[in-house]
Amino acid sequence: MFMQESIGLIILVGVIGLLIVLFFSFVPVGLWISSLAANVKVSIFNLVGMRLRRVRPDRIVLPLIKATKAGLNLGVNQLEAHFLAGGNIDGVVNALIASERAGIELPFEKAAAIDLAGRDVLEAVKMSVNPKVIETPKVSAVAKDGIELLVKARVTVRANLERLVGGAGEATILARIGEGIVTTCGSADYHTAVLENPDDISKVILAKGLDSGTAFEILSIDIADIDVGRNIGAQLQTVQAEADKNIAQAKAEERRAMAVAKEQEMRAYVVEAEAEVPKAMAVALREGKLGVMDYYDMQNLKADTRMREKISEVDEKKIVDDKKRDK
Repeated sequence: MFMQESIGLIILVGVIGLLIVLFFSFVPVGLWISSLAANVKVSIFNLVGMRLRRVRPDRIVLPLIKATKAGLNLGVNQLEAHFLAGGNIDGVVNALIASERAGIELPFEKAAAIDLAGRDVLEAVKMSVNPKVIETPKVSAVAKDGIELLVKARVTVRANLERLVGGAGEATILARIGEGIVTTCGSADYHTAVLENPDDISKVILAKGLDSGTAFEILSIDIADIDVGRNIGAQLQTVQAEADKNIAQAKAEERRAMAVAKEQEMRAYVVEAEAEVPKAMAVALREGKLGVMDYYDMQNLKADTRMREKISEVDEKKIVDDKKRDK
């Protein structure tokens, strides 16, 4: 009997111990005590509800404690809703604390929207307080005299919290500044004018309001460096001259081909006319208009002409050989 009572007592103690372990593992009592010590009103039922909604209570309560200590009036439901939406609660709370210390008005809804838009809200607040300097790559621009200028600019920007959601980023700022540099240098008559007054580039770019529709406000644009590049105008003229030369050569080749064709055509006419000579001579012999002796005299004349041509060719070749030996 005593043995059975002991076993029953052990089982009862084990069950009670198991229930206590399950209770403390499921209910974050330590976190609840911490919130009470920080004067943050979070009930034990809220913490249990977070467990049931698969939300880690420490991801909600600890930022809430930090916000309360910083004097911010935030609620559990706000933070939990932002967490369930996929937001970064720590980043939002840190940004709200930084903006409150810097005297920048930033409601929780705006900070949550900026965070959910994929931007670093804390970095945006820091950039609003401490402007950021963006350096452009070297932008190639050509003045009217054909000289290339390589311009590098430093842009001081400040984040505009009102336009962070839906506003364009740094890439748009750099692209617009590059366009302004190309336009300004391209409108200059001489590249030396740009080298003498580089601040004209900054004035023209700032006057265009390039920060409209972006998440930043341009405070200043400073020309950091200007290098003289290639003579693009001379290169273009060289390319044009080469193209003109090729066109002229093509036209000359066309005229030469036409001349060769014309020459071959005329030679064909000569050959055709020469083919008629024997026929005409035969007719003349039959009709008695040409005697046999006249025919032989003509043949002798042709043979004498061919001989003279051969002799002249031999003499010309001898003269050429003599000149080669003399050299």
